[in-house]
Amino acid sequence: MRNFIEDAIKGQDADYLEVTVEENQASHIRYQGKELDSIGNTNGKGGNIRALVGGGWGFVCFNELSELRDKVELAIHQARLINGANRRLAHVEPVVDIVKPYIVKDPATISIADKKRYLDEYNEIIWSTPNIQSSVIGYQDSRKKRYFANSEGTYIEQERIDVTLRVMAIAQRNGDVQQAGFSVGSLGDVSLIQTLHNDVAEISQKAVDMLTAPNVEGNQYTVVLDPILAGVFIHEAFGHLSEADHVYENNHLQEIMVLGKRFGGQHLNVVDGGAIPSLRGSFKYDDEGTTATKTYLIKEGELVGRLHSRETAAKMGEAATGNARSIGYNFPPIVRMTNTFIEPGGATLNEILSDIKEGIYVKNWYGGMTSMEMFTFSAGEAYRIRNGKIEEMVRPVMLSGNLFTTLKNLDAIANDLAMNEGGGCGKGGQSPLPVSNGSPHIRIQKCLVGGS
Repeated sequence: MRNFIEDAIKGQDADYLEVTVEENQASHIRYQGKELDSIGNTNGKGGNIRALVGGGWGFVCFNELSELRDKVELAIHQARLINGANRRLAHVEPVVDIVKPYIVKDPATISIADKKRYLDEYNEIIWSTPNIQSSVIGYQDSRKKRYFANSEGTYIEQERIDVTLRVMAIAQRNGDVQQAGFSVGSLGDVSLIQTLHNDVAEISQKAVDMLTAPNVEGNQYTVVLDPILAGVFIHEAFGHLSEADHVYENNHLQEIMVLGKRFGGQHLNVVDGGAIPSLRGSFKYDDEGTTATKTYLIKEGELVGRLHSRETAAKMGEAATGNARSIGYNFPPIVRMTNTFIEPGGATLNEILSDIKEGIYVKNWYGGMTSMEMFTFSAGEAYRIRNGKIEEMVRPVMLSGNLFTTLKNLDAIANDLAMNEGGGCGKGGQSPLPVSNGSPHIRIQKCLVGGS
């Protein structure tokens, strides 16, 4: 494959060329309610070419590897049609490497029939719970091998295995509907889907219990977020603002996201990095061949970094961070997060609860939106906090506010970092991209909670 790709690049008239070839294998199983909705295996192969000529990009994707050199010439021709662009790439040292996949338990060692058997058991648990009205179970695993070469001398073969499972139970009584669920994922470990019986039973009963839970009166509260919801918050509300393509394209963000600006207390540290091992957002090289890094975005409360592709790094005079990613060969790489999290503090959960006279404890999530620095998230579960103790369940609530005010009101961080690997990120029409996010428990003062 290396000689084949490099021969197609050799001698071409372009400022920069790269070729990606991808081989895919995947299986999926989906239940809608009691019924099996879809099941199957898929295989695919394809690739793309990116050409940079005179500051303009050309992009061609393909399914057939024949006549690759002609496809490279087409990408160069497209790039020449773009006038007035001023694109260039930050320097990255060329590398030649073959990266084997991270594997704990390969999904290929379990037949699709056996995978279905586990999911059948989970569906039976959900439907054995009284007052369940509907359910959704979705499983997917994939194995991708990418061959990447560019005109600077880089050649990389990189393989990865991804596994995800989402389970949701929906309860109904007298026209009232409530839901509870969880998602899990892993890099190269299918065993995570084999032992979730207790988790499925728990979320099924929680959906039912929410039918009789009281509402919270909308107000400002001291709120404690669990690691899942706190991780989603830092990914959605802050992580996307740290993607450099958003920053250099938006004057308002340039005024806000100034390096050195203080966003929180010295206890606040936020990190993103594909070099953090064995997580769903982990890899050795991004989709431009840049070595993955660990990037501090906030360090001791100050904005100190952002996420870059080679192009955004050159535009902003900063170093490439290895955050150029695509979901597949039919898309060009764009700036994306990898593993994004708040680093642990020194307190225990009990210590950050201890001086809360009246507050709300929120867990999990099932929806949300952001608009620049404003956010709204729906918690999957909510509980009263009284005199330092987590008490009775209440109806799920919504958290809203200004990101930067909220970060300043984030006054305590526990020592129990946990990563949520069950999600997928969407941006620029590319979804779901494997990522992970996480946090310890965090405490936020004066958080706006929407209830009844």
